[in-house]
Amino acid sequence: PAHLDGVGITGKPGHCPCGLLAERSAFFSPQASFYGRFRHFLDIIDPRTLLVTQSRLKEAVQLLEDFKRGTLPPGVTSKEVIRGNALLSRCRAHAAWAPSRAGGPCATGIPVVGLLLPNQTLASTVFWQWMNQSHNACVNYANRNATKPSPASKFVQGYLGAVISAVSIAVGLNVLIQRASKFTPATRLLIQRFVPFPAVASANICNVVLMRHTELEEGIDVLDKDGNVVGSSRVAARHALLETALTRVVLPMPILVLPPIIMSLLEKTALLRSRPRMVLPVQSVVCLAAFGLALPLAISLFPQMSEIETLRLEPEIAQATTSRTVVYNKGL
Repeated sequence: PAHLDGVGITGKPGHCPCGLLAERSAFFSPQASFYGRFRHFLDIIDPRTLLVTQSRLKEAVQLLEDFKRGTLPPGVTSKEVIRGNALLSRCRAHAAWAPSRAGGPCATGIPVVGLLLPNQTLASTVFWQWMNQSHNACVNYANRNATKPSPASKFVQGYLGAVISAVSIAVGLNVLIQRASKFTPATRLLIQRFVPFPAVASANICNVVLMRHTELEEGIDVLDKDGNVVGSSRVAARHALLETALTRVVLPMPILVLPPIIMSLLEKTALLRSRPRMVLPVQSVVCLAAFGLALPLAISLFPQMSEIETLRLEPEIAQATTSRTVVYNKGL
């Protein structure tokens, strides 16, 4: 079968019209490298997908269904299939909620600006962490490996746990620094600017695990070289969540480390000293630029369809296939 890397849709080579199978090889082969995946995700996270109408989303669903059945109309290319899939949740046959689409985080990364505002009160810290982690929870849930249905109660439990852990970590670090009397006010302010990074990184890990903990309990589907489902593996689920959690640690690095450094330099310039009202707009631009670069860098660390040796999986799965390796969709 012709797997579209990162698509979760499978088509039969014998039924693929328009030379789609040949195009697939040329279009997707670069994704074996980090640079190839980076270029791929730059296209996938295009924020213009948020402007697409529901009717266009339905057309995209139909396009992917036609590809799966091998009944694509003449003239359809693999790039059109990928663009259609970018509007949809991974492994799901219905339209994604707009802010949770692949292009959503770049356009809805405004909470990051709030996280970086200096001299925040306890209330503002709680608000911005709640805002950021609520959005993260929706993105993690919408882009999980959805091969198995998950009840709404699981989502609510995961959401509450993720938000509570995020707020607790952020508030705890801020209180700890404020009570550190050995620091000068200037040093304390500088450290406070970097507090969002460990707070967000730790909270992001909690968010991923809590929002996708059902995968750890029930496992995720693993496929052999022919695209056949071998079984559901909890070991593969652990690997998928570990890889996703690592991307969530890398993701805030450029966003929450570079802007404070850049802004500390820009705030000393005559332009911002004489026009203090420009600080927030400039900071917003710096943060969004960092976010636009950090997101594709982070999610390109690991292939969407990751490979694992069958000997490392459960015995029943290793015995159910002759393949030495199987693949699984790690989600985003």
